[in-house]
Amino acid sequence: MSENKFKPLWSLPVIVAALGYFVDIYDLLLFSIVRKPSLISLGVPEDQLLNQGEHLLRIQMAGLLVGGIIWGIMGDKRGRLSVLFGSIILYSLANIANGFVTSVDQYVVLRFIAGIGLAGELGAGVTLVSESLPPNLRGYGTTIIATVGLMGAVVGNLVSQIKLTAGSFESWQISYFVGGAMGLLLLIARVSVLESSVFLRTKEQKIVRGDFLQLFKKKSRFIKFIGCIFIGLPIWYTIGILVTFSPEFAAALSINGTILTGNAIMYSYIGLAVGDIISGFASQLLKTRKKVVLVSILLTLAFIVTYLFMPVRDADFFYFMCFILGCGIGYWALFVTIAAEQFGTNLRSTVATSVPNFIRGTVIPLTLLFKFLRDSIHEHYTPSFGDVQAKSTGMIYGALIVGIFTIIVALLAFRLIDETYGRDLNFVEED
Repeated sequence: MSENKFKPLWSLPVIVAALGYFVDIYDLLLFSIVRKPSLISLGVPEDQLLNQGEHLLRIQMAGLLVGGIIWGIMGDKRGRLSVLFGSIILYSLANIANGFVTSVDQYVVLRFIAGIGLAGELGAGVTLVSESLPPNLRGYGTTIIATVGLMGAVVGNLVSQIKLTAGSFESWQISYFVGGAMGLLLLIARVSVLESSVFLRTKEQKIVRGDFLQLFKKKSRFIKFIGCIFIGLPIWYTIGILVTFSPEFAAALSINGTILTGNAIMYSYIGLAVGDIISGFASQLLKTRKKVVLVSILLTLAFIVTYLFMPVRDADFFYFMCFILGCGIGYWALFVTIAAEQFGTNLRSTVATSVPNFIRGTVIPLTLLFKFLRDSIHEHYTPSFGDVQAKSTGMIYGALIVGIFTIIVALLAFRLIDETYGRDLNFVEED
């Protein structure tokens, strides 16, 4: 295959979208990475770290839900670039402000605002790139975006572990400052990016754009929208529960050694990048999106069970399982690509931006369900097992039930979406 065939993959929209998603992931995962040190610094007792961490994570995801709708509609009404500029300014400033919080209440407000800002980056970038690349290269383009972007979690962990001090600021605060600064610097590169020609042609026509309610007006369209969302449910169950609260799972599993959330996130996101590369290339070579997603969902089920009942109890194997979990859910790039390819130009940004943020938002009910199940199991088995063992049993089996539930929902949703490999994206959704 000639070098010229792949030349569009190194165009400015792809490069800027990849770097933008890198900063987005850095800032999105930073709270999970610095959860414990930041909450301890704010005076949260040790026995409240899990509950307060879950609460703040839910607030952040609520912001993503709201932002997903706002930025998605704006992307179809005003253009993809307006979202890329607006969202990065908001989340960069919000994350800088996170470094100055002095109470949990302030933290709650700023994580919500940051969540709104973070919601726009991925959908707008994938939409712009999908419309800029030829159909046979779209899968490669979104794979590049995801692979580069997911490394933001690795850098976020490394930055958080550097013992930096600046006056009275701690390492976790400086990590927020670094993320905000990277975002603002990225705006310089964005100035040279041109708007999608597909969107500009649609803009010249008298077509309703960015009407979120259009997704609900036609049954077939609504079913596809729901399918696009829920095929990704195991992804954020894995990230939002199994990986984010890895120290608590390590304690429940009696893992020897200290487990740090940042390291667990780093290894899982390295696995996620590896999985995205494999699934992205596989979908291009096999000329199918759906079959690759199906295999990934089934592998994720096997990896969830192995993680919760792992046969080796040392820290190295625990981190290895975080990497394997990441490989299993490494269909994130395909998940977003499928959403962008399902719908016409006048709704594409709305869908491509709202879908990943809706699935991120499912962390809210999933963590609430997990809390209910682990507390119920804990209470039920305490008289027989004792408090410590019953608490561990609640963690493990509560997570198992929620995990199996997400897999079943994803498999049902899989049946609702179309195969979109090679689809021409120059079309619109009619009323």
